[in-house]
Amino acid sequence: MTTLITNGTVVTRDATQPFIQGGAVAFDGKQITAVGTTADLLVQFPNADIMDAKGRLVMPGFINAHMHYYSTFARGINFNSKPAMNFGDVLEGLWWKLDRMLTLDDVYYSAVGPLIDAARMGVTSVIDHNASPYAVRGSLQRIAQAATEVGIRSNLSYEISDRDGAQIAREGIDENIEFFTHCKARGDDMLGGLVGMHAQLTVSPATLDATVEAAEAVGAGYHIHVAEGIEDVEDCHSKYGKRVIERLYDSRVLNERSLAIHCVHVNEREIELLAQSGVAVVNAPESNMSNAVGCSPVLDLLKAGVLVGMGTDGYCVDVTQSLRAVHAIQKHVAGIPSVAWPEPHQMLFDNNATIMNRLINGEVGALKPGAYADIIIVGYEAPTPITEDTVASHLLFGVSGRLVDTTIVNGRVIMKERELLVIDEEKLMRESREQAAKLWARI
Repeated sequence: MTTLITNGTVVTRDATQPFIQGGAVAFDGKQITAVGTTADLLVQFPNADIMDAKGRLVMPGFINAHMHYYSTFARGINFNSKPAMNFGDVLEGLWWKLDRMLTLDDVYYSAVGPLIDAARMGVTSVIDHNASPYAVRGSLQRIAQAATEVGIRSNLSYEISDRDGAQIAREGIDENIEFFTHCKARGDDMLGGLVGMHAQLTVSPATLDATVEAAEAVGAGYHIHVAEGIEDVEDCHSKYGKRVIERLYDSRVLNERSLAIHCVHVNEREIELLAQSGVAVVNAPESNMSNAVGCSPVLDLLKAGVLVGMGTDGYCVDVTQSLRAVHAIQKHVAGIPSVAWPEPHQMLFDNNATIMNRLINGEVGALKPGAYADIIIVGYEAPTPITEDTVASHLLFGVSGRLVDTTIVNGRVIMKERELLVIDEEKLMRESREQAAKLWARI
């Protein structure tokens, strides 16, 4: 049965017809079948099930290229750690304390909350990076369970690290490979995997070699934090006489199937290596500012031909916040108010789609025939005219995830007019609070 979204201000992200006033989108099953004017598509699909957008924005669903669901239970937690003075203090005083406490039930419920937020904020695809060193095995399946229940397209990995010993590092390798193989055999673009690593500073040569050997055997790419804090650079140089990008490049970690997250502390030679490798870099501006690690040279990376996308790193779920953050911080650091106008849009809308499309067999991120029906309707009341020439400004300064009214993923309507249709949100969030309270009681 064809569903036809009519009377929309359609922003397609398709270069052949990027903007359609009074537009319509038809989808049948998982895929979009037609995009055009409402008048034309009503004639083409006279028996379609009509969903009236009533002039609202109709867009491809947002994509988050780097997320940490497990960070959810840090919201309100108190470890009584000393005030963090650097990034190392943040890791040791918060994140490495939290992740060691997580059980498999914690992993599941810490994913439920942000997945529900994703549905509510129109984030239809997420690439997540988990850490739960005393609950490694089965952790990705528990996140996959939550993602399937909520209905969000997901790519999952576990961040391998030696900081809790060689046995747990080996469990991380096995968890990644098992999950990647499971997803590959499943053959459903709603669920995929990568081989995650925390960062080179917590991955020994032996573990790195074992990880690469295992990943290459199954054809998996990597998902790893790269030169986020200066500590990563100093560690790599002192141990190996190399910079971070050089070590990962030499180890064959950087390639077109992989994600290099952050890349804050990279020099000109490293940017060249990133470009040569074809790896995707993912910028998380709010997280970088919050951790006081610096600002990634996004404009230089893009100029060099690096594919740079955008993620939230667990800081939030609403990727439109990151869009505005990139826009502002790049201007601030450059000291030039005219820079960073097209680049944030390119990163969030175009490059994130390219990154996700590298990891699936189909296509997301555009409203065009044959693409997956990942579609959102946004209730944004514009104070000035929206046209093809002005829509980018409205997306930057006016649109937010909280304005999303309807979310469709893979042709399935998971939220309609702000009502979640596929889950019992009240029940799951109550259970999540109860689970978080149990974890906090163990502190």
